[in-house]
Amino acid sequence: MAMNRLKRWTSFSVPPRELSPAESLQSQIRKQDFVLGSFLVPYIIMLILEGMPLLYLELAVGQRMRQGSIGAWRTISPYLGGVGVASVVVSFFLSMYYNVINAWAFWYIFHSFQDPLPWSVCPLNANRTGYDEECEKASSTQYFWYRKTLNISPSIQENGGVQWEPALCLILAWLVVYLCILRGTESTGKVVYFTASLPYCVLIIYLVRGLTLHGATNGLAYMFTPKLEQLANPKAWINAATQIFFSLGLGFGSLIAFASYNEPSNNCQKHAIIVSLINSATSIFASIVTFSIYGFKATFNYENCLNKVILLLTNSFDLEDGFLTPSNLEQVKSYLASAYPSQYGEVFPRITNCSLEAELDTAVQGTGLAFIVYTEAIKNMEVSQLWSVLYFFMLLMLGIGSMLGNTAAILTPLTDSKAITRHLPKEAISGLVCLISCAVGMVFTMEAGNYWFDIFNDYAATLSLLLIVLVETIAVCYVYGLRRFEGDLQSMTGRNLNWYWKIMWAGVSPLLIISLLLFYLSDYILTGTLQYQAWDASQGQLVTKDYPAYALVFIGLLVASATMCIPLVALGTFVMHQLKRGDAAPVA
Repeated sequence: MAMNRLKRWTSFSVPPRELSPAESLQSQIRKQDFVLGSFLVPYIIMLILEGMPLLYLELAVGQRMRQGSIGAWRTISPYLGGVGVASVVVSFFLSMYYNVINAWAFWYIFHSFQDPLPWSVCPLNANRTGYDEECEKASSTQYFWYRKTLNISPSIQENGGVQWEPALCLILAWLVVYLCILRGTESTGKVVYFTASLPYCVLIIYLVRGLTLHGATNGLAYMFTPKLEQLANPKAWINAATQIFFSLGLGFGSLIAFASYNEPSNNCQKHAIIVSLINSATSIFASIVTFSIYGFKATFNYENCLNKVILLLTNSFDLEDGFLTPSNLEQVKSYLASAYPSQYGEVFPRITNCSLEAELDTAVQGTGLAFIVYTEAIKNMEVSQLWSVLYFFMLLMLGIGSMLGNTAAILTPLTDSKAITRHLPKEAISGLVCLISCAVGMVFTMEAGNYWFDIFNDYAATLSLLLIVLVETIAVCYVYGLRRFEGDLQSMTGRNLNWYWKIMWAGVSPLLIISLLLFYLSDYILTGTLQYQAWDASQGQLVTKDYPAYALVFIGLLVASATMCIPLVALGTFVMHQLKRGDAAPVA
């Protein structure tokens, strides 16, 4: 029998040294494409060349001009009011879709109190004779996300109806935001203290738990091991710059809005450095926590896959229990394929190709990353309900904190306008902004809502933010004047402007942004037709599809609606000045 022949083969052969399971996993790790490890290098460089200088620039502008984004740039030059308008538009777009994440967080929190967790097992089919076919082809976590949470349609063309449960969660999310901003910036600041400090406590708890999980080191190795050839990829630098912009809030106008309430003598330079370093340290700290969990998830799935293959081969070839191990699996598979080709050919289609590389790659992809990959890890932990509630509550606090900054960027210019506050109180303005955003956000709760969410997430801010921050830097250095601005800072804080800030503002930062803009545009031109990931229920996986023509038109309008504010407002201001000059001209 096969078992006897295997024993004779292994006793007379001299195979190479076999790796232990742990060593085998480490060898799998070393063969991977370590994208995130390479990401840290451009991230740190972008922090030094862009993050800190531009954060200081926006804080200083807000503190000096004492106004929101629109008023601040209009004070620098009447033709630059469009920069503030563009920031408000981008912040409005972000608020419309970003609060949907908070709605999903509420949804998962409400379901986290069930035992077992609803995404931990597949539901039974209609005949109750087995599991749901779509869930079996995908996974229980993917099924809960795509079918129960989103009830997603097969394509963006099939809009479907509004899902009432996610819609109620979205209303709740906006109600929480409105209550936090109801009393203005003072109450918002108090809430931000809570929403910013609580996640640290949860992250520390998760760090202790994550580092004690089996396979955590595999995730950390994936995170920190660099792949240097990725540094030549412009996308790595674009992603690093985008991450810096979003994490620091550059270009949204929220920094200028909050800084406008500072005392003129406030040391905004020190705050810019401290905030930049704490923000980056927090990002790395959170990544350590996250990838320790991902390492556990990937290792669990990888070893589970190996055990299924071992069980299949053991039963198919009547092998002795315990003979096949992860360390000799590939060796035995090669022998069986050569010794029993016909029998192995029958079994081969059922043998899964187990790869830790593929598992770890899956952990860092997809728009539903926080709601698929993390939930898959949580469901395998002890007391999974506790870890689920902690995680999604932390996600909710982070989301609310971000929303408070976004809404402040919208509300400050509106409440600064006497034409608006003359007719409406601040509470009514805040309520209208939340109501309009919530109403538009209902689009994202439709069956095709997640596809529109991806459009906003991919195209509503990235290009616009780069252009906004570029114009901001040029405006301060070459329109308002760097020496003049330096004098303002010195009179406010009593400190001379360091050479580092001058070099970054006047040359390095704008040139770097221009380079990123060119890379960004050329990448989309070379890519051709824009595509998206659609859920195929019959296959239980995502498939790539081309955007329809009307979606491409909408993407173009989405990008243009923010970026075109800058030249259109400048043109409008120029025309108004010419008309006023014509009216004031003496009549002959």
